Amino acid sequence: MGRLEEKSRKRLRKKNLQKIILGTIKVAGVLSAGLVAPNALKAMAQLGILPHSRQKESINSSRARLVNNGLLSYRNNMLNLTPKGESVLRRLELQDFKLKKPKHWDGKWRALIFDIPEKRKATRERVREILTMMGFVRLQDSVWIYPYDCENIITLFKVDLKIGKDVLYMIVEVLEYDTRLREHFELPKDK
Repeated sequence: MGRLEEKSRKRLRKKNLQKIILGTIKVAGVLSAGLVAPNALKAMAQLGILPHSRQKESINSSRARLVNNGLLSYRNNMLNLTPKGESVLRRLELQDFKLKKPKHWDGKWRALIFDIPEKRKATRERVREILTMMGFVRLQDSVWIYPYDCENIITLFKVDLKIGKDVLYMIVEVLEYDTRLREHFELPKDK
């Protein structure tokens, strides 16, 4: 296994562990520090992540890192998810989110147009990354299209990234030259 591949696997494990710990605390509301490891181990087992000899140690060091990064906080010896932690958890959950496709297409396109200022370039790149993961197709630099209803998830990600005024969600009934898009999304030729 190459060094790059190993780094990628470690990053993925770290992200999954963060998500499990943050999600465990979110579901529990607050959780004593001693209960994080057993609950996280249980969640890892349910996800099919194989245990290793130092797993409890990994969970404890991840928990400490999450506290140091301001994603978790201690209050009365209990761990709480901070607002920053909630935001990171939503982002991690969004990365794994897959839009559901209905059996029949309603013949309408969902278009997103955004104009995010240069001073927020990192956010603009994040928007493009999320749209790609969700299955949107890029028509132009800041114009993206998708054939199915996705207004709810778009609203959530606009709030999470604080880009509500910079992004417009439109439902388009007629789109010129959409043959390539219909083929890409495996949609009927005529609606």
